[in-house]
Amino acid sequence: MTSRRGIPMWILFVLLVVMPLAEIWVLIQVGQTIGAWWTIVLLVLDSFLGGWLIRREGTRAWRALNATLAAGRMPSRELADGALIIAGGTLMLSPGFVSDAFGILLILPVTRPVARRLLTKFFAARLLSATVIGSVGQTRRSNASDAAHPGPEPEGPVVRGEVVDP
Repeated sequence: MTSRRGIPMWILFVLLVVMPLAEIWVLIQVGQTIGAWWTIVLLVLDSFLGGWLIRREGTRAWRALNATLAAGRMPSRELADGALIIAGGTLMLSPGFVSDAFGILLILPVTRPVARRLLTKFFAARLLSATVIGSVGQTRRSNASDAAHPGPEPEGPVVRGEVVDP
């Protein structure tokens, strides 16, 4: 089952229910192990580390994007890196150790290629399914069209009339 935007419901369930529960559980476990104040200090330091990583890797990604554009090439890799850095930065700035771990995986240049491949596969599958659905829809319309009026179907309402030259 999928939601209206095509996101599987289990992903929404994981993001909206499982992740917050996991964050709370990990925070409680860390707090019981090292103490509440040290847990807060660790979360603050983690946010500063995330901000520094975002700035460093974001600057690198921006320079790579500019260099690719200056060379006249398509910046697909650089745009994917930028999107991953933004997503990872958002996760790093939110409080919690689980989201920080995922954020670091998206930001670090060592692990980013794996995330980039997954992102590319996801969007390629989405584009492929949208193309197939779109072409099936066009085929169905053209088969049902009137043979006396060949050509593509109009996108909006049709106003019949006569053209008069001035």
